[in-house]
Amino acid sequence: MKKLIFLAILCLGIISCTKEKNNKTSMESQKTAESPEEWKHTTNIYEVNLRQYTKEGTFAAFQKELPRLKAMGVETIWFMPITPIAQEKKKGSLGSQYAASDYASINPEFGNMEDFKNLVNAAHEQGLKVIIDWVANHTGWDHVWTKSHPEYYLHDADGSFHIASGMDDIIELDYSNSEMRKAMIDAMKFWVKETNIDGFRCDLASWVEVDFWQQARPEVEKIKPLFWLGEFDELENPEYGKVFDASYSWTWMHKTEDYYKKNLPLQELKDLLMKYSAIGDSSMRAWFTSNHDENSWNGTEYEKYGVIAKPLAVFSATWNGVPLLYSGQELPNMKRLEFFEKDPIEWNGTYQLNDFYKTLLNLKSQNPALRGGDPAVTTYFVNTTANDKILAYIRKNGKDEVLVILNLSKEDVDFSLEDSNVSGKFTEIFTKESLNSDINKDFKMKVSGYKVFVK
Repeated sequence: MKKLIFLAILCLGIISCTKEKNNKTSMESQKTAESPEEWKHTTNIYEVNLRQYTKEGTFAAFQKELPRLKAMGVETIWFMPITPIAQEKKKGSLGSQYAASDYASINPEFGNMEDFKNLVNAAHEQGLKVIIDWVANHTGWDHVWTKSHPEYYLHDADGSFHIASGMDDIIELDYSNSEMRKAMIDAMKFWVKETNIDGFRCDLASWVEVDFWQQARPEVEKIKPLFWLGEFDELENPEYGKVFDASYSWTWMHKTEDYYKKNLPLQELKDLLMKYSAIGDSSMRAWFTSNHDENSWNGTEYEKYGVIAKPLAVFSATWNGVPLLYSGQELPNMKRLEFFEKDPIEWNGTYQLNDFYKTLLNLKSQNPALRGGDPAVTTYFVNTTANDKILAYIRKNGKDEVLVILNLSKEDVDFSLEDSNVSGKFTEIFTKESLNSDINKDFKMKVSGYKVFVK
């Protein structure tokens, strides 16, 4: 009898544990399956340069990094192109990941299809989203279509393939060809069906006719709702903003670099932010201080922005939109990574900026006042006695408020807040210091200084 009771208790325990495990798995799956219309407002994006991320440069090696990135607050992972690289006229010894030879297979440099599926599944199990780079404007010279469907391409007067502007290792596709469009859409569908990715980062999106994206998105989303990040600036290409969930902020990136290096007036940055804000909340901007192009060709964020690199990183995580980080920024990575050769990030195990980014990313995802693309959130510039040196703003959503103060000058600044939009008690997220803004209005801020107060 005792044996039977023990077996009964054991069975109940196994059933209970199985139920708990199944419920947990179900909850994670439900979170992963949540529509981008819900999670895009609170997400962030971490760009992965797989070739340089680890010594192996493979999906399997990177998969080991997922728990660390999850703990740092990363929510969406974007992989640079994972398709095979064209060999004809390739750059360097490894070639550009943006010169594809086939839209429906894996670059063997990174592993195989099963490896990528395992990586996506592992990411989903941790509640992470996965988007892949999609290069629709052009292919490499020996893409399979150059043999099977040369009519898919633009041709010069002599009949040769048309080289993409400024990049002689790639050739441009012809979007007046309806069959090519269908083949491109089928290729995008392939990755959603086969690997269950959550969206696309669309390379040079504005180099492709907007009506293609208008055609492609609803077709591909017959499989599942997706997140679409487009490489274009909505100030320059507003019509693309009606198709994509988020876009680049190229104008801001260039203007902030000029501001730092050419000593432009801070008011020019504020005027530009007003132009971005005028776009509205039906789409969002991605804010960043580095990415694969900038790091390799124009320098690290520290080369470009010097002492205001960290304040601009705080801005990227707290202004209206989506924060975008690049591989190694949590180190911080202080070198330009080779683009066409193997050049691994020099990880040292310390991740000096891990807590910096963790604090910002968690605040972004958890505080309603920092929701991106949400008309319920209002953003106000905050007036100070040093408006030529200090960028201050407050974001409000009901009872939730976040006050951000950034020293964008090259010197220490003493100043006061003089704004009726700031009132009440706040706590600073990095130092935990308290602020009663009705009493304490005076600040002393060092070079590279930043403060983020939460009500």
